[in-house]
Amino acid sequence: MDESVEKSEEDLSRGESEVPKSNWTNEDRALKEKLLRKYSKYISSLKHEFSNKKKKGKLPKEARQVLLDWWNVHYRWPYPTEADKIALAESTGLDQKQINNWFINQRKRHWKPSENMQFAVMDSLCGSFLI
Repeated sequence: MDESVEKSEEDLSRGESEVPKSNWTNEDRALKEKLLRKYSKYISSLKHEFSNKKKKGKLPKEARQVLLDWWNVHYRWPYPTEADKIALAESTGLDQKQINNWFINQRKRHWKPSENMQFAVMDSLCGSFLI
């Protein structure tokens, strides 16, 4: 096998990070530049997309307030219907997934159903099994 082919296959199997740039040939540099020119827009859009997905933080204050207002009105049973979720998404500018996650977290952190509510749920569950 040709020595240059062996070297390039070895370099590929090890990955670029293990090959010092000082060992790159002019051909390697030219190929890298060509690929960067051809795919730079695609690469930058991917970087942007991944950075957006990693971004964590609080929801906008106005959106949180709309969700809290709904929560306070429906505190006894804070499970929005699909229509409620759509309306909340439209009024807050959030995704439905964000709405769902906010309510899941809010219920876990701040809601404890009353004993009457727990008994009513249990009665309805048991009653449906007895029929």
